Amino acid sequence: MKISYNWIKEYLDLDVKPADLAEKIERTSVEVDDVVTPSAGLKKIVVGHVLSVEAHPDSDHLHICQVDVGEDDPLQIVCGAPNIAKGQMVIVALPGSRIADNVKIKKSKMRGVPSAGMICALQEIGFSDDVVPKEYVDGIYVLPADATPGDDVYDYLGMNDSLIDLDVTPNRGDMLSLNGTLRDLAAIYDKPVTLDQPEVKETGDAIADQLMIHADADLAPQYRMRLVKQVKIAPSPMWLQIRLWNAGYRPINNVVDITNYIMLKYGQPLHAFDYDKFAGQDVYVRNAKAGEKLTTLDEGEHDLDDHDIVIADDQAPIALAGVMGGLTTSITDETTTVAIEAAVFEHDHIRKAAQRHNLHTDASQRFERGVNRAGVQDALDAAAEMMTDLADGAVQTGTAVGSDNVPEPAVIPLSLTHVNAVLGTDLELAKVVHILESLGFKVVTAGEDMTVTVPIRRNDIHIPADLLEEIARIYGYDELPTTLPTGRMTMGTLTSAQKLMRATRHSLEGLGLNQAISYALTTADKAKMFMMHSSEETNLAWPMSVDHAVLRMNVVTGLLDDIAYNTARKVKDVALYEQGRVFYREDGNDRPSEEEHIAGAITGTLMPAGWNQPAKDVDFYQIKGIVEAYLKDMAINGDVTYEANTDMPEMHPGRTADILVHGHRIGFMGQVHPTTAKKFKIGATYVFELNLQAIIDMPKQENQYDVISRYPAITRDIAMLVPDEVTNDQIVALIEKRGGAFLQSVKLFDVYDGVKVPKGKKSLAYTLTYQDKHETLVDDAVTQAFEKVEKRLQDDLGAEIR
Repeated sequence: MKISYNWIKEYLDLDVKPADLAEKIERTSVEVDDVVTPSAGLKKIVVGHVLSVEAHPDSDHLHICQVDVGEDDPLQIVCGAPNIAKGQMVIVALPGSRIADNVKIKKSKMRGVPSAGMICALQEIGFSDDVVPKEYVDGIYVLPADATPGDDVYDYLGMNDSLIDLDVTPNRGDMLSLNGTLRDLAAIYDKPVTLDQPEVKETGDAIADQLMIHADADLAPQYRMRLVKQVKIAPSPMWLQIRLWNAGYRPINNVVDITNYIMLKYGQPLHAFDYDKFAGQDVYVRNAKAGEKLTTLDEGEHDLDDHDIVIADDQAPIALAGVMGGLTTSITDETTTVAIEAAVFEHDHIRKAAQRHNLHTDASQRFERGVNRAGVQDALDAAAEMMTDLADGAVQTGTAVGSDNVPEPAVIPLSLTHVNAVLGTDLELAKVVHILESLGFKVVTAGEDMTVTVPIRRNDIHIPADLLEEIARIYGYDELPTTLPTGRMTMGTLTSAQKLMRATRHSLEGLGLNQAISYALTTADKAKMFMMHSSEETNLAWPMSVDHAVLRMNVVTGLLDDIAYNTARKVKDVALYEQGRVFYREDGNDRPSEEEHIAGAITGTLMPAGWNQPAKDVDFYQIKGIVEAYLKDMAINGDVTYEANTDMPEMHPGRTADILVHGHRIGFMGQVHPTTAKKFKIGATYVFELNLQAIIDMPKQENQYDVISRYPAITRDIAMLVPDEVTNDQIVALIEKRGGAFLQSVKLFDVYDGVKVPKGKKSLAYTLTYQDKHETLVDDAVTQAFEKVEKRLQDDLGAEIR
């Protein structure tokens, strides 16, 4: 919000520079984006009086003007503006002047005719198109007739004022107004401020006979209207136009400008309806009905939702409440009776309506943050009285009230001891009371205890901590004493989950993968790929784009997008991992549950070619080895097994396996299906994804070291013929179970299924290593254990020992 320094000084006696005032506001109240003086950088721009206008002999749109600029002789200026006319007071940039964007104006010739300067439009001296009155958008600006030729134009246009741009936080809606800012500054500088409130003069008939309001108090806790008749629509006086364009508003006409001015001053949005365009004398504040439409003032047509709050007459909606008025009841040059609306709308409805219809207005911003519910009538009366003064209107007697729900002010207990203990200060009770009263709070004391009544306009104050913040900022954050911490210091430590996550990164990076970070938002199709269990998708109500509209339910697709990005840039060898959350939602729940996952993706070769080895493309066993090494690094205390999975459509049916710990599936790994890889425009790629939360929750073998035995080991080799359907896992599991207490390892060293092996069988050979850590192992003990293994292989798996 831009606020005028000169406007502030009309109410508050300040003797500080605008930049210093802005710095004080930023340190005490809200952030300040900028302090701007519109005339800064401009030079030699004066008032000119157009004495004559002649057509240019060699142009159908240029005019040769003689302009009095307060010098002995008039200047000849060639001007192309379509609205130039004799007798106008205009803005003239003299030769040698500087206009907007530091452009220098020189004497020149326009199609052979000398031109000494330039007659300017407002945009050419720094005004935005958004604030220039519509009648002057495509031409030069005409100054008031009482302007003096030769005077600088800056004061006539309010350009010597300093504009402080406040970045008001959501909790300080009271500062979206001059009055709210003045109250804060009065407390900061400890100066008195008196805010004027005009007394409305009612000269018309009773409003009850002309207007009836039917308002739902849940939708609009307050809703009021006044009627002003016999208004004369005209341009606003210059002082009002200056107030508006300095605040970033385009002057429209006296009635509309008054509503914007009151909003700037009081923080209360108003809307002016053309009463004569109402269908009937009844106004309704209600939810929109299915199928209703509304064309707003910006000429946009909106399909209304049954959650929208609308203002309606007997036939149809005439405004989207708290956001924008309707075109059918807008103020025009023919308007003679104005219905002024002042209300408080339920802020959640306004916020959602503004989002739903993409209409974020200054009114909706204020309603979302909360307006002063105790000052609605004051703002309405001030607007009505201004329409009497500036539009010759006659205010009808009384106010039409549809709802009048004013909340009780917050009453908060506070003690001086608590204030000093929290702030680290040694403030006296009188000082604390003075600070609170300077903010407009009422304070009743009983010893060191205070009972503070907060004005309704400060809807951000609810608990003692809020009062402490007010005391601290007005007293001055830079005045708070510096103290050392007391008590015993504790060292910050990582939780077990944080330690494991950090170890995860170290492990996978040590295994050759690089960390990637992808969006948690993706498309609906990608969200439903590579899912580890069924889930409903979670859609964003207002996504930034269609590519980021759904919360992901896997991490792999983000990594595949990263691989595709690299592949498109001729990077063929990519090895990535990502740790992040996926979002699963059960049917009937609005919000998803979050689950921590870890995933990896490798394409090309993980080990590049060297002098002693050729490059080898990644395969199933390499990705399996990475997963095994990672789980071992995480000290999983349990059996890790792998089972073939042919049910994931995005994965290769013959090169995909589920990863299980104690029989519970915690993830999958394998090759991405060629069809899926083609969709992502990538080559052969192997991936894995694990439920990291499950790994975090599992018991761990914290100490993984083991004593190296001093005694020698004994090995035995065994070769066997087994049916093709018997797996290596089955054989290893049986050997480990039946191999005895001294069996240390089982290693497969040969696989053969050639022509010398019977059809339907394969030959496998293993090395079994035995060792006793406490004494030398005797050969008979090994032989006995080995024979048991042979017998079990024959009986349980049908193995034929070779």
